[in-house]
Amino acid sequence: MTRKDFLKSFAAAPVLSSAARAQAAAKPCPPWQPGGLDIHHISTGRGNSTLFITPDGTSMMVDAGATSASLQYTITPKPSGARRPGEWLGRYAQRHLRAAGRDEIDYFVLTHLHGDHMGDVTPDQPMSKLGGYRLTGVSDVAEIVPIRRILDRGYPDYTYPSKQSNGAALNYIEFVKTQQKHGAVAERFRAGSAQQIRLLRKPSEFSNFSVRNLAVNGEVWTGVGDTTRHHFPALETLKPEDYPSENMCCLALRLSYGAFDYYTGGDLPSGIHDGAPAWRDIESPVARVAGPVEVAVLNHHGYTDTTGADYVSSLRPRVFLLLAWDSAHPAISSLQRIYSQSLYPGPRDVFATALKAENKIANKGLANLKSDDGHILVRVAPGGQEFRILILDNTSESDLVKAEFGPYPCG
Repeated sequence: MTRKDFLKSFAAAPVLSSAARAQAAAKPCPPWQPGGLDIHHISTGRGNSTLFITPDGTSMMVDAGATSASLQYTITPKPSGARRPGEWLGRYAQRHLRAAGRDEIDYFVLTHLHGDHMGDVTPDQPMSKLGGYRLTGVSDVAEIVPIRRILDRGYPDYTYPSKQSNGAALNYIEFVKTQQKHGAVAERFRAGSAQQIRLLRKPSEFSNFSVRNLAVNGEVWTGVGDTTRHHFPALETLKPEDYPSENMCCLALRLSYGAFDYYTGGDLPSGIHDGAPAWRDIESPVARVAGPVEVAVLNHHGYTDTTGADYVSSLRPRVFLLLAWDSAHPAISSLQRIYSQSLYPGPRDVFATALKAENKIANKGLANLKSDDGHILVRVAPGGQEFRILILDNTSESDLVKAEFGPYPCG
């Protein structure tokens, strides 16, 4: 071929967009391996959900959101609106659990009783074949992958700080009752415990793995043994309108594996609004007792009432994760604190599951994010001495790795 012919053939070749080049370079996500710890932050654009596959194969899911919020404020569903969000979550969990040789979720942990964490209820959702509840969020997941144990903040009576009356909460409570009738175990999350969530298959081989229950319903671990203290005042001292909110009652946990530590706390707020009493800041005492971690999930999607100075300086992670899907996720002030070198020095990387386009325009600091769309997989190496961040495609069920970051050293 002459030089002229070569140039003609090159000119005739299709020009690939950056997205197409990235897709062409993508590779299938390697499955979990024994001894490793995988933490999948699933991006459906309709709420929070995180799947854990621990070193011995014990599995856990924290939240299974399916919000019915208007698309005016949220991104379009991922991968699409062809299925309910809970169905996408169940199918995602099923794929990755099967690749790990598992076919069930050992623990489902619900941080609190809000639809973007457990599933909203709408009249068009089908009823479960098992009983009197609709399929949404976690109940959709359970139709695809069996759940063996359910932990939440309200079991068994769901009356703190007052009796639940919201339709989505009542649907969830009926789901829990029905799952119990079919063999699942339900428990109230116990603040301070390091034994309620534990490895079930080969615990003796991974004695450096643990899950510490940090807080629930305002009861916060002290950092000593399993003892706790009550952060909220007694209900009889408050008017009903001043009771702790649902977000304030969220549970929080810290997962540790070797030198690796991870924090998640649902929608815990810092109560930073002017004039609020100090006890309404539940985020800060929980962060302080959690201590420094490698990876921290932003409370309440980085909304304006969270991500206080104590949260940032106490956790001081190498990696922040933003589970986002709404135009208010995150607030400008929250993002500024995340990157603040005065709150703690050194580098930190921020990853988001999704961002609403309008927020990118208003919040220019979002240009600093390492990734702003896709499932976020935290993959911790056997022994817990280093971890990587893998960004998986969320436009299909391919689970292709779009980008990889790290390794990050732990400790």
